[in-house]
This record gives sequence, C-alpha cells and structure tokens, in this order.
Amino acid sequence: MGSYPTIFYQSFCIAMSIVEAEAEPEAPKIEFPCEDYPVKIIGISDPGYRETVLNILLRHAPDFDATRMEITKSRKGNYESMTVWITATGPEQLSALNQDLRTSALVKLVL
Repeated sequence: MGSYPTIFYQSFCIAMSIVEAEAEPEAPKIEFPCEDYPVKIIGISDPGYRETVLNILLRHAPDFDATRMEITKSRKGNYESMTVWITATGPEQLSALNQDLRTSALVKLVL
C-alpha cells in the first residue's frame, strides 16, 4: 500500500474492479434450439469445396435448407464464401460442426 491511506486504496480497488467488469462484456446468450442460426464458411474455390461443406452440414444439421444458401466468389475467383442457416440445437452441435469444417483443407475460415 505504501503511503496511501487505506480508504483511498480500497476505493481505488473497487473502482478498478468496476472498470474491469465493464471492459469485459459477456458473450451474448443463445437460446437453443435457435432457428436461422447463420454459419459463414470461407474456402478455396474448388470443384469439391461445395460438396465437402454440404456433406459436413448435412451430418451436423440434416434439416438445414440448402435453397437458402448464399454463395459469393472472391474478386479474383480464388475463394468462395457460403452462408447457410441452420437450426442450432446446442453448443455441442455448433462446436462439432465448427471442428469438422475446419478439418477440411478446402475450408479456410468458419464464422
């Protein structure tokens, strides 16, 4: 504490804990099941990319609507981004889906 009065030190500690609590916002809570949960996958533009991603999606979210997919190619055509909407059933499903997508050499980023 040094030469600071005890009351000052205690007030400082309380103020710092409030600042730290405000600086670390909580992650938003998701209520499961969550319909229309967006998943964006960015990967190499390759003939097998879409099929690979679709097979993984069907394994983890068999009821997803493939007609609602949004596919965008990069400016130079080297990459594709796919956005799909699934019904998320829980954190375990999302974690497994994320992990399986990331294990593919064609997938570069999952959001």
